[in-house]
Amino acid sequence: MPKHPAPAAEAFPAKPHKSIPHAFVLEALAPLAHRTRPLFSCLGVYVGTKIVLALRDKPTAIASNGVWLATTEEHHQSLRSEFPHMQSITALGPGITGWQLLPAHAPDFEEAALHACELICTGDPRIGKVPRSGKSRKLAKKG
Repeated sequence: MPKHPAPAAEAFPAKPHKSIPHAFVLEALAPLAHRTRPLFSCLGVYVGTKIVLALRDKPTAIASNGVWLATTEEHHQSLRSEFPHMQSITALGPGITGWQLLPAHAPDFEEAALHACELICTGDPRIGKVPRSGKSRKLAKKG
C-alpha cells in the first residue's frame, strides 16, 4: 500500500483554549486541593465536596463579571460588612439566590477576591456549599 504523508498541522488547527477568568484567584487557592469545571457561563471552583466560587469574565452581560461567592442568604449581611461592593447576582433571574458577586468593575475587586480566597483557605463556613446532586434536583422538580 502506498504511504500517505501526514496532514500538515495547518489542516487541523488546534482549538483555542479558553482563558481562565481571574486566574489570580486560582493561584491564591493553590494551597488547597481545588478543582474547576464549567458552570453556567463561568468556571466553578470546588474545594473538597463544596463549590466555593465561580469565576466569570464574558464580553456580554459584563455586569455579572467577577468572582461569584457560593453562600447562603443567612450569610449575606456578615459578608457584606467585609465586602462593601458585594451584590446579588441578577444573571440567575429574579429573587435572592445564595450566589453573591464581587464585581470585576469594583475599585477593590482584586483585593476583595483575594480576601475571599483567604476566608476559603481558613475554612470560613460562610463561603461554600455542597451542590445538590442531579438526582436530588430531578426529585425536587417532580415533587
